Amino acid sequence: MARIVVIGAGLGAMAAAARLAVAGHRVVVHESTATYGGAVGRFERDGFAFDTGPGLLPLPAVYRDLFLKTGKEPLEKCVDLVQVDPAARHVFADGTDLPLPNASRAGVVAALDTALGPGTGDRWGDFLVRAREAWDRTRRPLLEEPLWSDWRVLAERDPYPSVPHKRLLRTRRASTLAEVGAWELRDPRLAALLESHALAYGLDPRTVPASAAVLPYLEHAFGTWYVRGGLRELARALYERCLARRVEFVFGAEVTGIVEKDGRAAGVELADGSVAEADFVVAGVAPEVLGRWARGTAVRREGDVPAQRGSTSRLTVLLALRGGRPESTAHRTVVHTDDRDSELDLLFGPSHGVVARPTLTVLRPDDPGLVPDSDHEAVTITCTVPAEPDWSRAESEVFDPQAERLITAAERAVPDLRDRLLWHEVRTPADIARETGAEGGAVPAPALAAADGRWLHPSNSTATPGLFTVGGWSHPGGGLPHAGMSGALVAGLIVEGPDFRGSR
Repeated sequence: MARIVVIGAGLGAMAAAARLAVAGHRVVVHESTATYGGAVGRFERDGFAFDTGPGLLPLPAVYRDLFLKTGKEPLEKCVDLVQVDPAARHVFADGTDLPLPNASRAGVVAALDTALGPGTGDRWGDFLVRAREAWDRTRRPLLEEPLWSDWRVLAERDPYPSVPHKRLLRTRRASTLAEVGAWELRDPRLAALLESHALAYGLDPRTVPASAAVLPYLEHAFGTWYVRGGLRELARALYERCLARRVEFVFGAEVTGIVEKDGRAAGVELADGSVAEADFVVAGVAPEVLGRWARGTAVRREGDVPAQRGSTSRLTVLLALRGGRPESTAHRTVVHTDDRDSELDLLFGPSHGVVARPTLTVLRPDDPGLVPDSDHEAVTITCTVPAEPDWSRAESEVFDPQAERLITAAERAVPDLRDRLLWHEVRTPADIARETGAEGGAVPAPALAAADGRWLHPSNSTATPGLFTVGGWSHPGGGLPHAGMSGALVAGLIVEGPDFRGSR
């Protein structure tokens, strides 16, 4: 039985802890804050409750597998998991309103043809066929296997297939997601639909590889799911599963350094001066945080994928509304910008700035557990913003006016929003930075193939024996499914050793 210290109580870290405990190891989780969950947080006031991190769960099979392999009760016995339908409603700049069914190709094709015109559904359906090919080519190396030592193989060629062009008598290969939209979808609203999936993860469709087509495919193929009570309930269930497996949690335990002995990780130093000794250390923190703790301990080998530094964060506005949620209201509505080029330039260009009319997501869950009674509604608005450390010095100056603009823009999804508004709460990148330690409140994106490896994340193993990394800043990157798989990979590498070849 090995002694294992896990740093952080995010979902990836807890997924690793639960699996390692089941394998017979003694696991202690040190979390600097007062609670578990990491980015999957919760805000409560006046009988209202809101998720402050992700609001929906793609690919729930990752957590079904986790709960199956760590205890007798399956995921559905621990949380109330429901499929969202429609998967999303899209409101485009020209006023077009598009509700998309959940996980139904025929339904999506019909909805597109009705809202956008004949032929648009078939073009989107053909795109999803190609996206599936990219998914099939990358699913195992990007989700289910430790990062290959020859990772450059994943970086060299985009798995998204070429498209034949009859008039040109040749094929054409898109190099970016934006090119997929322009060349293959040939409708600005379809292109906006495609690009919104990248933007939701803080990715620039103009530079992100065409392999990012797996992001809309993942949602289409596996559906969009909600955990009743909010995604915080998933974190609660995983925390309780860890406790059932005798994982020990120490909250308010600030780690200040990695202890090295005889060339391998041997524990962690804590702010109170004590040392928690361990045979293995699993760090679920941002790379800049681990770098400070290492103090000469080698984290990455020469030739490894370099650690990413996120360029985007999230601005979230929590709205308490009087009046109940109307029937047939979409759980999620994406309100698209009317100035796509300006939005992308401000988010990803050299002069970062706040977008006046951004693409935003409005979540309106049908969940009585989030409101004081049926005569109220809890609504969340989210948009992507640059991750700028200096903004923490002028939060109210920058983000309070932006929150007002978001509320105004959200009236396209909730027409009577202003009249119903009781109060609102603003969650800024500085809040994310305080909770996760990531510089500027940066949010990690999922790993993607191609583009010379710029969208890969470093391996879960490090140059220091006994030191592993878990969570969104290491392989396979950000997102709830990726966090769960990260925990599975770390547990496999510790339990089975370097010969571990991936989850089954």
